[in-house]
Amino acid sequence: MWLTNLFTQPGVGQTIILLSLTIVAGMILSKIKIKGISLGITWILFAGIALGAIGIQTHAEMLHLIKEFGLILFVTGVGLQVGPGFFRSFRKGGLAMNLMALVNVALGVGITVLIAKLANQELTDMAGVYTGAITNTPGLSAAQQAVGDLGIDGASDRLAAGYAVAYPLAVVGMIVCCLLIRPRNLAAEPTTLEDSRSTLGNDVHKGGIKLIPIFIIIVLGILLGSIPIPVGLKAPIKLGLAGGPLVVALVAGWLGVKRGWFGTDFTDGQGVHMLREVGIALFLACVGLGAGGSFVATVKVHYMWVVYGVIITMVPPLIVTIFGRKVLKMNYYTLMGFIGGSHTDPPTLAFANTVAPDGCKLPNMGYATVYPLTMFLRILTAQLLIIFSF
Repeated sequence: MWLTNLFTQPGVGQTIILLSLTIVAGMILSKIKIKGISLGITWILFAGIALGAIGIQTHAEMLHLIKEFGLILFVTGVGLQVGPGFFRSFRKGGLAMNLMALVNVALGVGITVLIAKLANQELTDMAGVYTGAITNTPGLSAAQQAVGDLGIDGASDRLAAGYAVAYPLAVVGMIVCCLLIRPRNLAAEPTTLEDSRSTLGNDVHKGGIKLIPIFIIIVLGILLGSIPIPVGLKAPIKLGLAGGPLVVALVAGWLGVKRGWFGTDFTDGQGVHMLREVGIALFLACVGLGAGGSFVATVKVHYMWVVYGVIITMVPPLIVTIFGRKVLKMNYYTLMGFIGGSHTDPPTLAFANTVAPDGCKLPNMGYATVYPLTMFLRILTAQLLIIFSF
């Protein structure tokens, strides 16, 4: 009886067990390859959806906490890894990538409005599909806050339903985009490989000291992400729990190495790499378990929302990255990171890192270069879709 309750009754122990089993199942499935291609760690998301779809419930508040903390750990790790070379890369190609990200966002919003008009859909509902199609939870929260301020009854739940339906296939859609622009001879693709053999070592005391800057970055990042930025709307814009830590980690990684506060053995060591991998695994497991329960039922009622979501997900990045590849001659690994960053989607970056050679930081660089601006624009446009629907 106690064992049955441990697996079926929502609680702390049950939630941790299910998260662990979801991650284990996803990592095992990540070994599956079709024609040499694997979805990698993204399988954790689908393992979670499967468990949620069969009726397994978890402690909702705890799941939300772990999901947010996992995302914070992930973006902090990414920021520290790419920080030392971030500003140098930004001068070389960051402006072009951010202009591409701006176009990508504009195309996504335009397609959302066009679908609403042509398919006779409520723009409020499509705003929910939009936030799911771009995998942007802060955008969903901003849209829900906007409908609350406007006093629109029932709109918040429909926004969440559209988000939940579009999100899972959005992850797949962005990975498919990466595969569609994949060069025929991937081995010949130029890449920057750096010696990342140095680690944090096995000294426990030394490792403990190096934990201090990580948690200082997290604290400062959350504070930065919580600062309201007035833009003339009913609610201010914020970088949020992911955008704030990423920006602080980027600056800390760059400034720390430049000033000699710590070396690349810290920013690019096994400890930070593990921090990133644990964070994304927890995030994906929580998203899957949280969305799985209502996914099937919502799809049955609003199956066309899935189609609309896939269009919003895939068309803009394909147009922009094909231009980047053919006209600007951009690197494939950088473009994979760009796709993830321009949709604020960690699973795409995780997939890109499984494709890139060991030590290649180009996906992380592409992701981090466009993520802050994209996060701001996604939150802003989600609110604008609500405001302009009335």
